[in-house]
Amino acid sequence: MERQGVVAPETAQAARERYENLTTAAQGVVRDVSRAMAFDTTEYDDRVTPDVIESAQEAIFASLLEVHIGSQSEFESWQESTDFEIEEIGSEHVDNVVWHAPPFADTAVAATFQDETEAAVDTLRRQAFGRLYVDTLRNGDSR
Repeated sequence: MERQGVVAPETAQAARERYENLTTAAQGVVRDVSRAMAFDTTEYDDRVTPDVIESAQEAIFASLLEVHIGSQSEFESWQESTDFEIEEIGSEHVDNVVWHAPPFADTAVAATFQDETEAAVDTLRRQAFGRLYVDTLRNGDSR
């Protein structure tokens, strides 16, 4: 089994703090990308909205989530040792699984895959963000 990523918040509060700490990074990324796209000041002011910054912040947060990558049997062994409810996407007829289980939640998200590890990890991180973090980060839900 392999582990990738650096964000596995122990609490909902820790998740919110990590997310908020990415605001400056998101602003910097958007600013640098808009420069690379040759936005002038007016275009920047028109197109770079708070929603754009928030989208960048969400993408950065999701990209940092810690995930576990393993075979179906490694995933099943982990599953037997946990009380997490698991939301699994993909087919059960493939060899590998990637999953994310934030310690503060009672739900984990898993995605099955055959060969494309990077694509599966990216998909899983987006799914985990949407299914496990959005309410916590936007509404203060403690899950």
